Amino acid sequence: MELRTLGNTGYKITPIGFGAWAIGGNGYKFGWGPQDDEDSIQTIHRALDAGINWIDTAAVYGLGHSEIVVGRALKGISQKPYVFTKGARVWKDDGTIFDDQSAEGVRHQVEASLRRLGVETIDLFQFHWPRPDEQLEEGWRTLAALQSEGKIRHIAVSNYNVAQMERLLPIAPISSLQPPYSIIRPDVEHEILPFCQQHNIGVIVYSPMQSGLLTGAMTQERVRNLPDDDWRKNNPQYQEPRLSRNLALADLLTEIGKPHGRTPGEVAIAWTLRRPEVTAAIVGARHPGQIDGIIGAMDFRLSDAEIEQIAAFVKANP
Repeated sequence: MELRTLGNTGYKITPIGFGAWAIGGNGYKFGWGPQDDEDSIQTIHRALDAGINWIDTAAVYGLGHSEIVVGRALKGISQKPYVFTKGARVWKDDGTIFDDQSAEGVRHQVEASLRRLGVETIDLFQFHWPRPDEQLEEGWRTLAALQSEGKIRHIAVSNYNVAQMERLLPIAPISSLQPPYSIIRPDVEHEILPFCQQHNIGVIVYSPMQSGLLTGAMTQERVRNLPDDDWRKNNPQYQEPRLSRNLALADLLTEIGKPHGRTPGEVAIAWTLRRPEVTAAIVGARHPGQIDGIIGAMDFRLSDAEIEQIAAFVKANP
């Protein structure tokens, strides 16, 4: 099985990792609707059995619930995966979410994540968003201190642009960046990916299947029937005119994958992994059977002709 080195960490990770956003469940602004915790735990176990060796979660997913479920799933497992989480998004008792990268706030967040995950050290701690702007340097200095204290093995960022990363590098190295990247959202190719390659910053991309749109399982009817508390219902990519275009793209990916025995989701993931700057892709799943539809992306790679076929669709359907 192919393993890739993540930035300056020395970690050898699989080309895809398990994304734990959706298993945070519902009850908050960015929820995915109801989710059964036992399904989540079985899904994590299926992913690990299939060879995936890292999990990405965040404190804000389910307002702490995703981290708790990940911690439960890993209890008693001898060969534990790398566990990556994200912080700086915190919440009040009423569920209101806000951003905090103050020194005191960051220390509290890291301790809370350690407790929920049930670990002594977090393998990779990422700032979820670059907010508040005036606290970026203070927060990064605090993470570097926590790393030297042994609470965190490596420190990283998510959703940061080049200018923001340039502010952090004089303080401490950035191990990795987590940006959105998919056929639908290719923006990071122009400036961010080359910058990361230049500075040995690993890249683990999220939403390579655009939160389910490119799996081949999404239809107009299914979108209409999404629960009201599923954040995707109000996302522009799930609304016209973009929805019809995105579903047509999924149909193309189905055609490309069929001769190889691959799902459209695996084709979408492989498209992101074609870039040399991309270390790996985060892939979410809510039920054990969904792992079977994405695990082939571990070793499936697109031909130049197939990449051109996708590019032609994007050009014709901007």
